[in-house]
Amino acid sequence: MRAARPSRTSPYGLRLPAALALAGLLAAGCSSAGEGGAGTGATAPSSSKSSADGLVPGVAPLEPLPAQPAAALAPYYAQKLSWHACDDGFECTTFNVPLDYDHPGAGADLVLSAVRSPTSGTAKRTGSLVLNPGGPGGSAVDYVESVAKGYDSGVRASYDLVGVDPRGVGRSSPVTCLSGDRMDAYTAVDITPDDQAETDKLVAADKEFAAACQQKSGAFLGHVSTVESARDLDVLRALLGDDKLHYLGKSYGTFLGATYAGLFPSRVGRMVLDGAMDPSLDSVTGNKVQAGGFETAWAAFAKDCVTHDDCPLGTSVQQAGQQLDALFQQIDAHPLKTDGSRVLTESQATTGVIQAMYAEFLWPQLRTSLASAKSGDGSGLLRLSDDYYERSPDGSYPNLMFANMAVNCLDLPAPFAGPDDVRKALPAFQTTSPHFGRDMAWMALACAYWPVKPTGAPHTVRAAGSAPIVVVGTTRDPATPYAWAQSLATQLESGRLLTYDGDGHTAYGRRNACVDGAVNRYLLGGDAPAAGTRCAK
Repeated sequence: MRAARPSRTSPYGLRLPAALALAGLLAAGCSSAGEGGAGTGATAPSSSKSSADGLVPGVAPLEPLPAQPAAALAPYYAQKLSWHACDDGFECTTFNVPLDYDHPGAGADLVLSAVRSPTSGTAKRTGSLVLNPGGPGGSAVDYVESVAKGYDSGVRASYDLVGVDPRGVGRSSPVTCLSGDRMDAYTAVDITPDDQAETDKLVAADKEFAAACQQKSGAFLGHVSTVESARDLDVLRALLGDDKLHYLGKSYGTFLGATYAGLFPSRVGRMVLDGAMDPSLDSVTGNKVQAGGFETAWAAFAKDCVTHDDCPLGTSVQQAGQQLDALFQQIDAHPLKTDGSRVLTESQATTGVIQAMYAEFLWPQLRTSLASAKSGDGSGLLRLSDDYYERSPDGSYPNLMFANMAVNCLDLPAPFAGPDDVRKALPAFQTTSPHFGRDMAWMALACAYWPVKPTGAPHTVRAAGSAPIVVVGTTRDPATPYAWAQSLATQLESGRLLTYDGDGHTAYGRRNACVDGAVNRYLLGGDAPAAGTRCAK
């Protein structure tokens, strides 16, 4: 995410957009309905082929850490959390973790911020359920404060709901990069360059972003990997007083959770990974597969759109795709005015469309915004784009995209070394995703200019000996294609795949009785869904 937009980092990464945190969207039902296809003109997304033993040819497994933490880490595991009232009914605390786990105590520690919603029940408490909404860069503190009161009553009665901002994110020693006005410029840069001059501008923007992060965040950029964040989770688990980590992660949060399981399989409690990522993929393949996921979501939107009288894209799925392409080309040549001082560029228009692919409740807003754009007003699409980036009305941005870039570029080698590599890859990306493939290929260029060398590589996660881990996959998920959930569930020795045959990004907590019931039964009683369980819209 790993960024959830095809963001201007490597788009292979994901978060649950803040606007969707509380959305309850879908009707209930369980069935054996088949999965969705990739849509007209697209190649169905695929993932690594895992064997029955979870191995992927040519990809090394993530090896577990020793069961007993090193003696030098003992002071971190011995801390005492001091909770205090905060943020209207929640409790907050901080704790320290080493900047560098290979040299704990040798340098400055990092201070991580956590929040909890204490259990509402009087019966026996199961423990703490640690939540992560994805990203990388999504604030788990903000997420818990947004969703805790709407969580299933049985889960709230059994668990303290806990969120910790991972290192580099939100309130936990955040990575800092561009100012608000420079972020405005960055999000507006043309990401489908038509000539060398436009390519040079894109490269210059990526280099400016990287240089700003290096200037403002320094050596810390080398210590925001997912592996380090997973190790931080184990410190938190111990400080919460739990022998095992109970965890629910969405989107990129599944990658974080799976990494924890791979490093600490004996400490896995009840773990749910919803909207799963496939850790075995290299960044080029991951970006391309994700482009196919958004193509699948676009096909679903287009099919629905043409059934509505207010659809501005024609009367067939083919016409819808053609008119979207034509609109993007028009905006590329002549950015649209908005109801503010900014104009809408093609890059922001694309982001606006993709933002709406995350959930069906945004589809009416997208229809209206596209109609306005065809009439020369880009305000609606710009609002959707701003929602994706979580841009505030005052022009400021959270550190979401700064952390996103920093983690992505550390976790995997850059997909491309320069523009020539992108150009060579364009045909494959555009075959997978005729409408978004070109954008997403160029978006993946950013890590080529990152000032810190990557420390991670593709790997499988076996987590041998762990408790059952529930992997939830949505068949037409735009950001985490269903094939990724299938792959991760196969890699995990104890993986149980729960399939939701539907649209949108992630499935749990969206008012589908089948999905919510299966996950809640597991969280409350430890009964993982039976193999092959499928839930319908």
